[in-house]
Amino acid sequence: MATDMADGMSSHMRGLTVTTLTAVAGIAAAFGSNAFASGATDTTGVLVLAAAILIQFPILRLIGIGQEDLSTKDILYIAFMTFSLWFVTWGILLTTGV
Repeated sequence: MATDMADGMSSHMRGLTVTTLTAVAGIAAAFGSNAFASGATDTTGVLVLAAAILIQFPILRLIGIGQEDLSTKDILYIAFMTFSLWFVTWGILLTTGV
């Protein structure tokens, strides 16, 4: 435990940080898609999602989680979690007519 803290972020904090960032990015992307896209068939909503996924990597680097620390599994996890939260949140926003 002490060596994890001396080397940087512990694995638990790293996982918690990545999960929180993906959830917030997915929800923010849904609100962005709702604001910029004219409806569910507008591809602008997907472009907002792609931007939300890509913007997370520089943010993670600023936090202290570099690209070399992320495996392919981690990158797929970030993309999937962001997509999942975006899909559910934007679906709710489209259904309620907000």
